[in-house]
Amino acid sequence: MALLKETAYLRIFGAFKIPLIFFVKPSVLELSNKRAVVKVPLSYRTKNHLGSMYFGVLCTGADCAGGIMAMKLIDAQKKKISLVFKDFHAEFLKRPTSDVHFVCEDGAAIEQLVKKTVASGERENLGVHVVAICPKESQEPVARFILTLSLKCKKA
Repeated sequence: MALLKETAYLRIFGAFKIPLIFFVKPSVLELSNKRAVVKVPLSYRTKNHLGSMYFGVLCTGADCAGGIMAMKLIDAQKKKISLVFKDFHAEFLKRPTSDVHFVCEDGAAIEQLVKKTVASGERENLGVHVVAICPKESQEPVARFILTLSLKCKKA
C-alpha cells in the first residue's frame, strides 16, 4: 500500500521541478530514516519497444528512492541544504517485465552525510546504493545503482 502523503509530495515535486518524475507516476511504498521503497509501474508510459521497463525510467526510479530518503533526512535537520546527484553508475542485470520496486537502505549513511554537511558547511558526497526488483517475478535484482549524493548548506 502506497504512503499517500509521501507519494503526493514526490509527484507534486516532480510536476513542478522534474516533470519526468510526475510522468512515470512513482509511488512511495516505504519511507523511514533507514529505508525507502519506491514503486514505478510498468505501463505504456514506462515501457520500451520490447515491453520491458525503459532504462531511463529505471534511472528515474533509482533517483526517486535515493532522493526522497535524502529529502526526508534533510528536512529533519531544519537547515537549507541543496541536494544533487553528481554522478550515476547503473548495472542492468535483466529485463524488468512488471512493476519495479526501487529499494534504498542507506538511510544511516545519508543521515551521517547530512550531519557532516551541516557541521562542515562544505560540499559533502556519498555513494548511495539502490537495488531494483520486480517482486511479482522474484526478489532477484533487475538492476543496481550507485548515485553520488552531493549536499551543501545554502548560505543564509
